Amino acid sequence: MNEKDFTDRVRQMVSDYTNEHLDPTDGKRIRPEDVFIVWQCKTLQNSKAMASTVLPDGMYYEVTYDGDKHRFYLDAYKKFENRCIPA
Repeated sequence: MNEKDFTDRVRQMVSDYTNEHLDPTDGKRIRPEDVFIVWQCKTLQNSKAMASTVLPDGMYYEVTYDGDKHRFYLDAYKKFENRCIPA
């Protein structure tokens, strides 16, 4: 899978997942264009990306493509706190 195909799939999967979990009474939907890739890498046949959306919901997503099994894995996380701890 090339980089563009992987990035397109990540954006589609994250937007689909997000839309499935939004409250329908809010009337909000996002598009793949509303998903941005924070970080990504490719090692051998595997790819991984960290992504987020334009929504101010504190969510971020990790998408992994296993090139041996031809499968994607999506993990969804919510940031609860960012604390500065002196050294």
